Order: sequence, then structure tokens, then C-alpha cells
Amino acid sequence: MKEKIVIYQVLVRLAGNTREEIKPWGSLSENGCGRFNDLDKRFLSEIKRLGANHVWLTGVLEHASCTSYPNHHIKADNPLVVKGVAGSPYAIRDYFDVSPDLADDPANRMQEFEELIARCRQAGLNPIIDFIPNHTARKYYSDQEAGKDYQFGKHDKSNLAFHRDNHFYYIPGERLRLPDEVYEMPHAKNKNINEFDENPAKATGNDCFSPRPSFHDWYETVKLNYGIDMMHGGERHFDPPPSTWRYMLEVILFWASKGVGGFRCDMAEMVPVEFWNWMIPKAKKAHPGLVFIAESYNTQAYKAYREAGFDFLYDKEGFYNTVRNVVLGAPASHVTGVWQALDGLDDIMVRFMENHDEERIASRHFAGQAEAGIPAMALAATMHRGPVMIYFGQETGEEAAGESGYSGDDGKTTIFDYARVPSFQKWFDRGACHEVRLSENERHLRQQYKDILACCQHEVIINGHFYDLMWNNPDLSPSVYAFLRWDGDEIMLIASNFSKEEKKEMAIRIPDHFWELYPDKNAHIWNMESLVQKTRLESHKTSSLTKDGIKFDLPPAGYDMIRMLAAS
Repeated sequence: MKEKIVIYQVLVRLAGNTREEIKPWGSLSENGCGRFNDLDKRFLSEIKRLGANHVWLTGVLEHASCTSYPNHHIKADNPLVVKGVAGSPYAIRDYFDVSPDLADDPANRMQEFEELIARCRQAGLNPIIDFIPNHTARKYYSDQEAGKDYQFGKHDKSNLAFHRDNHFYYIPGERLRLPDEVYEMPHAKNKNINEFDENPAKATGNDCFSPRPSFHDWYETVKLNYGIDMMHGGERHFDPPPSTWRYMLEVILFWASKGVGGFRCDMAEMVPVEFWNWMIPKAKKAHPGLVFIAESYNTQAYKAYREAGFDFLYDKEGFYNTVRNVVLGAPASHVTGVWQALDGLDDIMVRFMENHDEERIASRHFAGQAEAGIPAMALAATMHRGPVMIYFGQETGEEAAGESGYSGDDGKTTIFDYARVPSFQKWFDRGACHEVRLSENERHLRQQYKDILACCQHEVIINGHFYDLMWNNPDLSPSVYAFLRWDGDEIMLIASNFSKEEKKEMAIRIPDHFWELYPDKNAHIWNMESLVQKTRLESHKTSSLTKDGIKFDLPPAGYDMIRMLAAS
């Protein structure tokens, strides 16, 4: 049976961590770390019960880190080019390996990962991992059998700024000069750290072609070369496919062979669309059913990346940014502009209100209370047919308060440090995965998320059409957004109240224009029920829906979904 895709994102390093005393800039031994095995059958079954059918296992690939494993011949990276002690999971040092931090037995880390993939599938969750194609860590080396023939940079002509088959870009005659601030970082200062030697300097991951990246650049990464000569006006050298293209296809095929069902492609728009157009069909031919999701911010490039084979794109620039502003007090009518700007691409957009890059809803940097996210998530889950995503701890109202280390007090859950997620940790409760330790408010919040994700699996939400009601209801409160989803003999009227303090009582009218579109011209009486209040409502005639509308009583930071069925 067709389902709406619901993605549960979980940062493996933090999810299973049981330490409740955390030291800023603490080591793994001081602060603890979650493991693959913490995401056991019970954990995954509870995520499935919450309403997910896909799980994005974040931070899986081996990345630069200050933690060494001498018994397993794994060295620590130079702290000068590692953000935090744990390191950024987006600074990859081996595309063919998983992080040893995440294994109970580092020597057995790949098997433990494969067992997690198998558990995900047994639980009915399609496992997704990150694919980071734009950049690597400053030091890259694969010690895995599968990666020995794909050593990025090993055969580069580093005396050339650009060569079609170089994996990296170089700045000949210049040494890398790191930002002054890195020498003051607690994990590097006063530890007799040698200068990081990179000569010639490589271009930095965020398209910084200077030997001296700033502290705000992605100084811990190096840019990968896909055959574009940045030094000569962006000349393209794509025929035959450059070496980086061929290596990256092998990376995708390797993980797909392990049972990975999809890839969230980091900064997809920093990699030429021609590569995706070449790679994705090959990967899908070898492994039918693979899902590719683009982290996408350039709205002008959406159609090109869709045509290149991406199944879904991030709706950050439109949906997230707009709805975030609405949560903070902007008129709800601004949401209309989201779908209008997409020009028919709504159904491939992944919608969310939290992920690892964004501030937690409950943090003081965003809404300051978790409940404020409920009407936004109801909108994200039901507005169109595309996927909806939830970030672990969102459903328990995580505030991300305080500093963790490299990640300061910024309202985000750190991706750089050995840390914990306090509200989620209470629910996880050393693997019990229950609500015993949650407060009444936290339990209620989690139930609301469960209800939203259940509602989005109604057939009319999965398959139905969308109709915006704002133009016909100009007298609605500025905090209310309303729309229809409809299919066959069923209509759903959905309204969200973004006011955090005020209850809203109103009538929402359905215009004649909608009834002209609706295929069943003989449907004149509608039976109604509220899926949120779980109550039957008074039946309405089509004429009264047009003239007087449906009465709504929306609580603060609340929503309702009125299911309308044509009376037989």
C-alpha cells in the first residue's frame, strides 16, 4: 500500500548516549557516545510506532575526529582541522568505512552497521545515510579493502591548479594557512599541536580558492573537483567522465550493496547537475528503488536537479523559512507564496521544522516553546504529497540549551561534540524507549506528533489534490492558514492556528470555484468528523459550506482536520 514518506532523522552519535554529566569539549571517554547497537529492535519499533517509515542515520561515515584507536591502527586527526573533539560528520576521511566511535567493537564496526541496516528493514524502516559529494576532510585515506583502489587525491598532479582527473583543486606555490582562531580552540590550545602541513594548499570545501580560509569558511574540508576549471571561467571537462565521477559512483554502489535504501545528498547543488544526471540512473539501474534526496537551497535550480534524477528536494528556502517566520508572528497568509513559487514541484519537496542544521523549535533562539511547532508540523505533514521529516528530540521538545564545545549556545543540537540530547535521553532511558521519565507536557507533545503523522497517512493526504482557501477567506485571523486536500468522494479541510496565546473561533468558507473543480456534481450533503478532536460534527450542505462555511474552534498553537464524506 502506498504511504506518505515520513523520515525520522537520528544522529547516531548522540541518540544512544546515556551520560547525563557532560563536560564541554569533553572526550569520548568523558562524555560517552551512542552506538549502532543502541538503535536496537525496540528503539526502531518505537520510531515506527511514532509514524516513521524511513530513518535517516546521520553521521555514519568515517569522518575526521580527535579520537584515536591505537589498537585498531586508527589515528586521531590534527585538532587544528577538526571542528570539535568528535568532529563534523561532514568532513569525510574514508567514504568506504563507518565511524569507529559508533561500534561496540571498532574492529567489527562494519558488521555492526550492517546489522543495524537489517534491523531497520525488519522494523519497516527504509534506511537512509548521508552522501557527502562536495568535499572531504583535509586528510583522506581509505584503509578498507573496498576503498583501496579509490584513494581520493593519491594520483593528483598537485603542481597543477586544475586537471580534469585531479580529485582536488590546488593552489601551487602556497602553503595552507589556517585561521588564527583555530589555535585558540580548547581542544588544540596548549597541547603542543604541530602546525598542519598542507603544501600546496587545496581549495576549501565552500568554494574558497584561497590558501588562507577564514574561520567562517569550511576550513576543515577540501573541495572535490568534478571537472569544472574554476580558474578559467568554469570550463567544463565532462567527456569522458572525470575520475571523481567514477569514484563517487563506486561509493554509492558500495553502500547500496550493504542494504542502504537511500541517500540524503549533502550540498547537492555545489556539485554539477551533469554528474547527478550521469550517476543516479546508473545507481538506480543497479539497485532499483534507491531514493535520492537533495539538500537544495537554490530555487532556480530545483527543476534541473529534479530532471537529473533526484526523487526529492529540501523545501528549506520556501517552506521552512516562511513557516518559521509565521511561527514568530508573520501573517499565515504568507504560506500561500510557498506553493505558488514552486510551480508544481510541491510533491517532491521534503518539509520539516527541525534538522541538524536548524535551531530547535523550543530553543530561546527560535519559538521558545515546543508546542509552537505543532501547527507548523501539521502543515508540513499534510499540505502536499511530498515527504515530511522529523528530527530526533523534536517530539520530546528538545531545547538544545547551553554550550557543548565547538557548538556554542546557538539553539542547535551539536554535530561536532560528544554530547547528549536531554529530553530525548529521558525517553530513551538506557534503551527502555518509553515515556516513564517524560513530563506530562512532554508526553502530550509526543502524542501530538504521533497524531499528526497518523493523520498524514489518510489516503486523501497521500494521493489527494491541494486547494488553498486563503483567497476566499480574507477575514481569517492573521495567525490562521487553511486549505483543502481532496480526492474521490473525500475532502479534508485543514486549518492551523499559529498564535501561541489565543484561541481562534471562525468559519472557513469553501468557494464556488472549488465545487466547479470537484468531479462529483451530485454530492450536496457532507458528513463531517474532526480527526483531531475525534468527534462527529453536524452534516453540511454544499450551499452552506459556500455561504456560511465550517465553524472552527482552534486552540492556541493548534490545528484541526475536518474529514468530509459525501452522504450516500
